[in-house]
Amino acid sequence: MPELRQNMATKEWVILATERARRPEEFVLPGSEREALPPYDPECPFCPGNEEAELETMRMPLNTQQPWSLRVVRNKFPALVPGNERTRVFDGVHRSMSGVGHHEVIVETPRHDTCPALQSVDEVQRTLRAFQVRGRTFLEDPRVEHVIYFKNHGVRAGTSLIHPHAQLIALPVVPHQYRVRGDEARRYFDDFGQCVMCRMLHDELDAALRVVVASEHFVAFVPYAAFSPFHMWIAPRRHGADFLASTRAELDDLGSVLHQVLRKLYFGLNDPDYNYIIRTAPAREVGFEYLHWYLALVPRVNQSAGFELGSGMFINTALPEDSAAFLRATPADGAGSADGPDVV
Repeated sequence: MPELRQNMATKEWVILATERARRPEEFVLPGSEREALPPYDPECPFCPGNEEAELETMRMPLNTQQPWSLRVVRNKFPALVPGNERTRVFDGVHRSMSGVGHHEVIVETPRHDTCPALQSVDEVQRTLRAFQVRGRTFLEDPRVEHVIYFKNHGVRAGTSLIHPHAQLIALPVVPHQYRVRGDEARRYFDDFGQCVMCRMLHDELDAALRVVVASEHFVAFVPYAAFSPFHMWIAPRRHGADFLASTRAELDDLGSVLHQVLRKLYFGLNDPDYNYIIRTAPAREVGFEYLHWYLALVPRVNQSAGFELGSGMFINTALPEDSAAFLRATPADGAGSADGPDVV
């Protein structure tokens, strides 16, 4: 019989379609859909030799005389630009604001033919450090209210350039979704005197049904009311609202856990498209006791349709417990995954 579950952190309902639920292995892509790529593409704007120096805001290592291992550049076609004043216009029911903000791209590696699952742990950690450095810089701008940190992997996830890259956008407003989720976190704190994410972590670790990876500082788990197959949250054990306040040890541990999870997806599901987003507190709310930051990872193994658009609810055709068990059993080193793509 179908079951409805509610995520207490977001108050969103999900339908688990148990009567048409698919086994986790049924989500495995039949064969690698990735085209064979060269390690270098002379036409790629992110490959070495094609750098546009005027767009660069950061590189690692910092010594420009050495070959770069990571670069951060201003988006050539930005969603928002820093040169405007933040102005608001009100006209009855019509409201607008100038498109002020920042939009940058993290070129994660010089190699054109790789992805985080095939990179080293150090490379994944380096991307997270770049997020942190640039996020702190963005928040020096008093017009910035919130920063979104995200990565799109694959066409279904919205990527337009193949070369491995992530992005961050600094906004002059706090998105409505963050406002709603923050309100729900505050209500839970008011009602029960504790952070809802801390309670979720306690319950997930105690049950051990939906945990995928647990480390010293982080827990990766499939939420009880996951809205899609293999949807995961990676949350810090230490309570805190602000991703930017993470210590170096925590950031490196997050990189290690994220690397493990992405490799499990790569070998277990044959390199699915995915998005990950770091959900952190708005700039003016980092001290709010009821907020707890985390990283959300959404493999794009199914598609939303009319019901989801019309209701705002999702139908999940994979039981969260089954998704977690499948990923736990998938070795991060690819052993036993003969049907998966070759490591390049």
